Amino acid sequence: MGVGRAAHVRICVGTLTLTAASAALAELPESAAAHAPREMHGVAALAIFGGLVAFAVILSLLHLYERGRWTRRERELAGALDVLRGAHDRAEMLLNAERQIIVTWDRRSEPVVEGDISLAIYGERPTSGYARRVLAFGTWLVASDAAAVEAAVETLRSRGTSFTLSLRTQTGRSIDAHGQAVAGRALLRLRETSQERCEIADLRATLDETRRGLSALAGLLDAIPQPVWRRNREGGLSWVNAAYVAAVEAETREAALDRGIELFDRPAREAIARDEAARSAGLSRSVPRLSAVVAGSRRMLDVFETTLDSGRVGIAIDVSELESVRADLQRQMNANVRTLDQLPTAVAMFDVSQRLIFHNAAYRQLWDLDQAFLDSRPADGEILDHLRAERKLEEHADFRGWKQGVLAAYRAAEANQSWWYLPDGRTLRVVADPNPQGGLTYLFDDVSDSLNAETRYIALRRLQAETLDTLAEPVAVFGADGRMTLANRAFCTVWQLDPATVEERPHVDAVIEACRPLAPAEEPWLDIRDAVVGLESRTARSCRLAVVDGTVLDCAAQPLPEGATLLTLIDVTASVNVERALTEKNDALEKAAQLRDTFVHHVSYELRSPLTNIIGFTQLLGDETVGALNDRQREYSDHIMRSSAALLVIINDILDLASIDAGSLELQREEVDVQSTIEAAVRGIEDRLAESHITLALDVPEDIGSVHADGKRVRQILFNLLSNAVGFSDAGQRVEVRARRDAHELTLSVRDHGRGMPPEIADSVFNRFESHTLGTRHRGVGLGLSIVRSFVELHGGRVHLETAPGAGTQVTCTFPLFPSDGPARLDRREVSRPFMTPAATATRKPGIALH
Repeated sequence: MGVGRAAHVRICVGTLTLTAASAALAELPESAAAHAPREMHGVAALAIFGGLVAFAVILSLLHLYERGRWTRRERELAGALDVLRGAHDRAEMLLNAERQIIVTWDRRSEPVVEGDISLAIYGERPTSGYARRVLAFGTWLVASDAAAVEAAVETLRSRGTSFTLSLRTQTGRSIDAHGQAVAGRALLRLRETSQERCEIADLRATLDETRRGLSALAGLLDAIPQPVWRRNREGGLSWVNAAYVAAVEAETREAALDRGIELFDRPAREAIARDEAARSAGLSRSVPRLSAVVAGSRRMLDVFETTLDSGRVGIAIDVSELESVRADLQRQMNANVRTLDQLPTAVAMFDVSQRLIFHNAAYRQLWDLDQAFLDSRPADGEILDHLRAERKLEEHADFRGWKQGVLAAYRAAEANQSWWYLPDGRTLRVVADPNPQGGLTYLFDDVSDSLNAETRYIALRRLQAETLDTLAEPVAVFGADGRMTLANRAFCTVWQLDPATVEERPHVDAVIEACRPLAPAEEPWLDIRDAVVGLESRTARSCRLAVVDGTVLDCAAQPLPEGATLLTLIDVTASVNVERALTEKNDALEKAAQLRDTFVHHVSYELRSPLTNIIGFTQLLGDETVGALNDRQREYSDHIMRSSAALLVIINDILDLASIDAGSLELQREEVDVQSTIEAAVRGIEDRLAESHITLALDVPEDIGSVHADGKRVRQILFNLLSNAVGFSDAGQRVEVRARRDAHELTLSVRDHGRGMPPEIADSVFNRFESHTLGTRHRGVGLGLSIVRSFVELHGGRVHLETAPGAGTQVTCTFPLFPSDGPARLDRREVSRPFMTPAATATRKPGIALH
């Protein structure tokens, strides 16, 4: 534009010069022109030359001017170019500073893609149009995210609407997409955020766990009944629990914090702070006990407060009841002292310094000691020396050693017992019990009369034991305290008891525990225990004990005088064996029937109904009536459909077998066209035949006619036989179906040319849950042939198996043309084969449930 203006100026100057020269020539007088033509031509030439010179000079001056101006302009443009290059370098550096892609659109040119293209296209060699492939979002993003970002980009380019999306690549990475309008252009920024999202997720998980921990701690603190508080660095309340709010009678926690309601007054808080400082310095270990008004009543509180970085926390424990308990304890101790003073057993208590601090009246009377001597709080050793001097203790060869042995009880950890034999013939049982706070308590019990009675009792017991030992029946006697007093030799032999254990008079519980391994039944032992130590009315009881070696004992418990109990046992094994056998068989039959009925109920109502719902919803998804599915979802839906249908077939088979076992399955007989029934069964197996590349050959006469049978069960029989034949055939082999009829029977046979079966396997193929793959791809739970035999027998027919290794297998089913009258059902005794839940899943083709 500047060059055009300079040319225009030059033209204008030249034009003016020529105009001036022409005007000069025009102004010459005509007379001069007429008289001096030569001079006129010279002047004109001179004028033209002068104009040209002037034009050249002006043009040169204009050229020099424009040249200087353009030189300055060129320098300015060069400087601007340097600035732009620096800005471009900085933009490139910022663009490549992180892994991202920038896409820009204007209204005319094509989109510009910049940045790390491998963020979207990984592992490919760059080619022409390599960068533009970023815009093919469907090739590297998941389908839903690709559709979302394409719609957002279209809206950005057409309306300038900004957006931010979180996208997922087909390789599982996270991409942050941000679009906006900048200077009339649409800009899309793609940035990988996988690592950031992981860090954010970890931080969020940590934050959530911390919040849950704080919430749990706050809930725990709110649950405890003691007031708890937290103070900030300035000493103000920053948090209190529910017990604190109730203690200060505030409406809410926030009200207590806003108003700063304190549980203790200022002097008490200062005392708490001083005590906490002393404990922190190790100068004190005591806990301040303060009085405060809690929920309108005066209470005694032990206050614990400690300093933290953010302030202080404290708790107040109500010890008012503890003080009351201490007072009650003191009263109880005074009452115990009065009670001990009334006991016939002599009691003496000594403190840590071994001086007497308490004695009852029985102690003073036992040793006939002076009250003034006892009130002087003599030492334990002084009392022993005084009794020895008064000849009230037995003589010891080494009295000093005996005395030290008695005083050694002060250093013992547990109570010990000894016997003192006095010179006057009395016998004392002395118990020395160390006190927890130090010191010792003596209990002196005169057992002279008890020893005499025990001697006579032992003699009588020996006499009774000798008498009982002569009996052949096991006999035992338990005392009123539940301990065994007598047991004859037969009782110890039957229950394998050690005579030494019987001599220790074990409790009935110990006897039962020793005998229980030989007779594990719990109820008879409970009856025996109740008869011996029960609190109910004491009456004769009887029970039966079954010993592990097969012996059966009838036990009778007979009450005796003075709370004793006589236990007698009689061997009734011989008379119980027959009864036991009959009872066990009857119980087994009843349990089997109950288990079968329970199983049928659960399978029918607890398994088949939910499975039917699963199949229905899967079909709804497969029909895509609720929304389109991608290929992987459609494949998963097909897998679910096939597995559910196979499971439904297994459940229906189990229900049929259970119904047969229960005798409740009846045939719905009708006129069944044999050829149509065979064709219907073949249609159900056509897809498996095509998939396995197996040829099916039908040998069915056109005049085969019909048979009076249950059409659905016949189709199910044929379908199971065809499924087994296909399963045990290899690709390219043939399966043959043959039907024949005579005057009395209809014969249906299915033959395959597979591997066949050895005799040991052929004998068990009709048993339930007997599945033998024999190296083939066939998988099943072993119910197919069992169903076949059960249904054929329900029709009054029979099944025959012909097989040999390498010769294939042929199964022949024979149906009578004229079945007997009455409902067709099997007797339970005929189908008493084991029935159990299958342990493997079936692999039949889905969608062929013929039930």
